[in-house]
Amino acid sequence: MKFSRHAFVVSLLGLTLGAAPATRAQEAAPKTVPASPAAPNETAPAAPVTNAPASGAPSAAPGASAAPAVADAPVQTIPGMPPVLDPHDIYSETVAGKISPAIKDDLARVYVPNLRGNSVSVIDPATFKVVDTFKVGRSPQHVVPSWDLRTLWVTNNAEGSNDGSLTPIDPRTGKPGQAITVDDPYNMYFTPDGKYAIVVAEAHERLDFRDPHTMALVGSVEAPQCKGINHADFSIDGRYAIFTCEFGGYLAKIDTVNRSLIGYLKLSKGGMPQDILTAPDGHKFYIADMHADGVFVVDGDSFKETGFIPTGPGTHGEYPSRDGKFMYVANRGSHKIHGPRRSPGSVSVIDFATDKVVKTWPIPGGGSPDMGNVSADGKLLWLSGRFDDVAYAIDTETGDVKKIPVGAEPHGLTVWPQPGRYSVGHTGILR
Repeated sequence: MKFSRHAFVVSLLGLTLGAAPATRAQEAAPKTVPASPAAPNETAPAAPVTNAPASGAPSAAPGASAAPAVADAPVQTIPGMPPVLDPHDIYSETVAGKISPAIKDDLARVYVPNLRGNSVSVIDPATFKVVDTFKVGRSPQHVVPSWDLRTLWVTNNAEGSNDGSLTPIDPRTGKPGQAITVDDPYNMYFTPDGKYAIVVAEAHERLDFRDPHTMALVGSVEAPQCKGINHADFSIDGRYAIFTCEFGGYLAKIDTVNRSLIGYLKLSKGGMPQDILTAPDGHKFYIADMHADGVFVVDGDSFKETGFIPTGPGTHGEYPSRDGKFMYVANRGSHKIHGPRRSPGSVSVIDFATDKVVKTWPIPGGGSPDMGNVSADGKLLWLSGRFDDVAYAIDTETGDVKKIPVGAEPHGLTVWPQPGRYSVGHTGILR
């Protein structure tokens, strides 16, 4: 989530690349979004998922001969997407040790975009010290690994103006390259087949599908009811993505093959959805909500809300553990868009198997944990301290916290390198 920069009050029918930005509400609750054609908690039919894994055969009766085990049917992914090797665990290839040969020689670094500093701080995780700082475009929001893992893109969305850009970083050297002009790149994702980069043009309620290397525009999907569109994750087969709509409490479901809007889902309470993460089974989704102080659970295939998990004040970012058993949830400690320093921030640890919080780690002295990722070995959770101008390195065994001073208002940091075969974007959602 970012700060006051763009309009809520934009005509739903008049959104264009030249739409004039306005100011975001600063501390008030999000405004009500006009109702979708469907009633709340209803949606247009989702694209069918034909590859749901089998749930397993029932146990044989006592004394009966056991039937041969039936293997799970392979997941029928969209063309060009790497195969799903474990239909029960989409994170099977992101465990510690599975570093792609393509990135084995990349520098071990943590890249922190400083929103108000217009810069990126580079941390050496071996020493916990900033070893470089370089200027980028205006209002850098996230550092996003490319689908092929060869480029780290800084999304400079230039809050309140029209001079947004993407700055490439070479992970071999840790140095930036020449920026590419792109309209309002608040966040960025990649379709699981690697065919498109999806630039999230939050101010325009629009998703721009671009060439993943040149960033040339291919086409756009308008989502006029999705005020504050910003974070996303994908189904196990790559056929759809679900995006959060920060202002109004909606989710938007997108057909990634036909590049079209499937429908909206209104969450039952809260009203400020932030990060979203797909469960290991590839069908269930977890949505952090900063006003509900917890995580909504949604069945992605039917696009229905199925549960809620309370966590802590200002629930914001979500990241899987390296063994795929737990989800780390960053609670920013405040409901305010411009939160205070030393808020009661914390990290909740949710067991994927039970959907229960099993641990909570408060930030000592208060803080504002926001976005980040997990180290390659799984031993540290790195998060930006959004309103405290620090990065946090949190021990995933003990919850102990190291604080590293960085630039002004750090946001979507990424850890590099990470295990996995390819990236679908954000701060490093690898598969």
